[in-house]
Amino acid sequence: MWRLTRRTRNQDGERGVAGVMVALMVLVLIGVGAMAVDVGQIYAERAQLQNGADAGALAAAQLCSNSGGCTQSAANAAAKALADSNSNDGVSNVQSVDLSVANQVTVTTSTIDGTTHAGFLSKLFSSALNVPPVTVGAKATASLKPPSGGGAFPLAFSNQCWDLSGATAAGTLQKISWKPGTTCTNPSGHTVPGGWGWLSDPDADCYAVTSTGNMAGTDPGNDKPTQCATILQGWINSLTSGTAVKVTFPVFDTSAGSGNNATFHIIGYATFNIVGWKFGNGGVYEYHNTAAALGSGNAKLACPGGNDRCVIGQFVKFATVDDFDGNGSGPAQDLGTWQVQLIK
Repeated sequence: MWRLTRRTRNQDGERGVAGVMVALMVLVLIGVGAMAVDVGQIYAERAQLQNGADAGALAAAQLCSNSGGCTQSAANAAAKALADSNSNDGVSNVQSVDLSVANQVTVTTSTIDGTTHAGFLSKLFSSALNVPPVTVGAKATASLKPPSGGGAFPLAFSNQCWDLSGATAAGTLQKISWKPGTTCTNPSGHTVPGGWGWLSDPDADCYAVTSTGNMAGTDPGNDKPTQCATILQGWINSLTSGTAVKVTFPVFDTSAGSGNNATFHIIGYATFNIVGWKFGNGGVYEYHNTAAALGSGNAKLACPGGNDRCVIGQFVKFATVDDFDGNGSGPAQDLGTWQVQLIK
């Protein structure tokens, strides 16, 4: 009788083949795992480089939107700082910052090892398979253009009320005045048609969305915007703490209708660095608008009493990376306010 534990010659051979196959499968699995880890590292590096390129392009474009423009070295530094801060190891290689296209900045980034500063990724496991080192990169382009729509404080101004020549970071301090139902006055004292007007605010949230080429509904009269008390208090808090208050307003060129049916044709957006105002009498509705508050050198900018209304400040160039939430049906005029956005 054969013992149950007796092995045949063929069975011993099969055990040897199985051992070889297991060894080969282990090598394959190790190789696949190594590649998976390193490929994951490549994708992670690529994502960091893209974030850095995006942020660098936005930063450089915003810098170049200033009234004095920017130099190549300044744009390089702005892009490099943002590319590095978006990398896990704190360093990235900014291959180029291209300013050759008007109102566009293109930033190209590539790999740099944070430890060795080599221009390729340090391999983790795939070195065992004799895989060559890898370099990855990314590219982003940011554009500068006048916004074609957006939400803002619910007040619109005639394009004839603005001294647009003062569109600099330190523009001329001026007063924009409105007299109920008639005119506004420009800095030279000339009365101009159109004036300003409150915009419809159906949600009563001190926020009105408009877009260029379209007619915006108005809220007639010169009543103080009671729904804006919190916003105005925020402006006061910022100004008293030494922080500038820059507010973007829609600008119109023509108006139609009257009373509750009046509308404004929006042509663009302008930003005012506000230092004082009078939207009503008392409380947060008037601030820093008297000769005593403005000082003797600016006494002429004081807002008169009674029902007169005014805003005091500077028309400035301004760029923002914030999203505007409106799309115009017509071209937006360049009134010194720019939207910085990624286009590719």
